[in-house]
Amino acid sequence: MTKTYLIILFLLISHFGYSQNTEAEIIENEHFWWSVNSTLRTGDRWGVVADIHIRRTNFMANPSFYFARLGGAYWIADNLTLVAGIANLQLAVPGEDDYNFSNENRIYQQLQWNQKIKRTSFLQRIRTEQRWREALNYDGSLNHVFFNFRLRYLLSVKIPIWKERPYHPVPVISDEVLIQFGQNIVYNTFDQNRLFLGVSQRLTRYLSFDIGYMMVYQQKFTGYQYDLNHTFRFFFYLTPDLRKRKSDKFPLLIIPGDE
Repeated sequence: MTKTYLIILFLLISHFGYSQNTEAEIIENEHFWWSVNSTLRTGDRWGVVADIHIRRTNFMANPSFYFARLGGAYWIADNLTLVAGIANLQLAVPGEDDYNFSNENRIYQQLQWNQKIKRTSFLQRIRTEQRWREALNYDGSLNHVFFNFRLRYLLSVKIPIWKERPYHPVPVISDEVLIQFGQNIVYNTFDQNRLFLGVSQRLTRYLSFDIGYMMVYQQKFTGYQYDLNHTFRFFFYLTPDLRKRKSDKFPLLIIPGDE
């Protein structure tokens, strides 16, 4: 599976990541990304997921976006879930005097699979998104709203260092590739790739966080311009369980995902 994923990722970047006639222009940024992500299990089959995100650019000096997502979850099995929901993004766009915020409404669906091989935990997620995005004029007025479809695949791996010690830090590596389609998507079918290296730390049975570095490589609509975002990521995870008969295992988080 990992080998197949790497091959797909290489082909996407090779075919969609570069313009044939124009030299690539890479713009580097520094971001700070904070979020709270929750999975509330209300029964053996049903639950609710929700998350909020704040990202700032120039590390913390300027706004980048504010994001909120809500969904309903269905457990096919304890390690296999379906989720569907809605989301809203407020994206900061430089204007004449200050930042304007463009609105994006989104519907999403996802399938997530968790697997443990010996002590190593694997998480795979496929998500589809339907996005209605505002394009603004420089004075902040609305120019038009356009629609596009986005497909995302995430692979995340946790490798414990200490055996049978769940409250010790666990190294995490994950990668997510995003591709998009639509009438307005001409030069950037490859949207972005997100590579994360960090540490996951459990605080209590229902509360944990991860912290680390995320490199976001995103192709812009021109096709030859790219954002290379060096991001400090700090995510909290809440996993309350309202079932009367709870499993002895630690609750599995349904990864709501990032922006």
